[in-house]
Amino acid sequence: MIAVLKPGTSVRQRDNLILWFKSQGLDVHISEGQTHTVLGIIGDTSRVDIDLLQSLDIVDSAKRVSETYKLANRKFHPQDTVVPVGPYKIGGGNFQIIAGPCSVESEEQIIEVAQAVKKSGAALLRGGAFKPRTSPYDFQGLRAAGIEYLLEAKKITGMPIVSEIMNAEHLPLFEDVDVIQVGARNMQNFELLKALGKTQKPVLLKRGLASTLKELLMSAEYIMAGGNENVILCERGIRTYEPSTRNTLDLSAVPLLREMTHLPIIVDPSHATGQARLVQPMAMAAAAAGADGLMIEVHNDPMHALCDGAQSLTPEQFDELARKVMRIREVVAG
Repeated sequence: MIAVLKPGTSVRQRDNLILWFKSQGLDVHISEGQTHTVLGIIGDTSRVDIDLLQSLDIVDSAKRVSETYKLANRKFHPQDTVVPVGPYKIGGGNFQIIAGPCSVESEEQIIEVAQAVKKSGAALLRGGAFKPRTSPYDFQGLRAAGIEYLLEAKKITGMPIVSEIMNAEHLPLFEDVDVIQVGARNMQNFELLKALGKTQKPVLLKRGLASTLKELLMSAEYIMAGGNENVILCERGIRTYEPSTRNTLDLSAVPLLREMTHLPIIVDPSHATGQARLVQPMAMAAAAAGADGLMIEVHNDPMHALCDGAQSLTPEQFDELARKVMRIREVVAG
């Protein structure tokens, strides 16, 4: 249920209404807009008399919300959420590019890539230290050493770092990681999501391989219900019958999610297409669709990459992509 308060409602009046809701065992989420305050009432609201609520002098309107996700729902939070990451912001008109290799292979490699992508305009550095692979015989990442190399690259370049977590037990290793990524395979690892909800660290939540948008938002709800509202959604392609690409990039998810949620939405065309030559056009399309950012895989030697070399751009290709995407952004903003 949501209750929209009238302009001019005092803090005391608002707080008294909130106390009334809480006396009935309900939680209240407050969203302050430019002209109105929206109270999102969470819990079993069947006992609330909506006619009585609407009759109150301070209440402009009230209605029940049928969607099971509440905290992630735009109805509860009409304004776009802006997630701060170091000196940068994602969402609410702030567009950022996250770039780097699929996996950290050595200290020299990650530093070289970091310096290159920063020069081309990337704000955040990505790199996998723990790698979920389909085959148990494939490279699984450098683990703790990979995070150390990422932190060294951060020290040299000043770029905030993004890396994927596999298990809640690894959280202590991610203490200095700026954005914790939850991969597609872990989107419904609810115990991991609960653990991330107890942190205040930004979480980049990737859509599952065959997950609906509602399921993605329900996973975000798990994190937010724990108290962490710094969630960034990522469309990374879904599995369909089409074999020409690694996955099918669902760009319709961007405007649809924009209607459904206030959370920032970024797009990963690298994992979606699986082919380097398709990354640039799909990155441009994602920017045109209104995404809040991109995640692009960049490797200094894709031919010899230990992981996902076929979808990785060279630094030179990334530089061209970044310039074209920024031109698209100018058109969209104008």
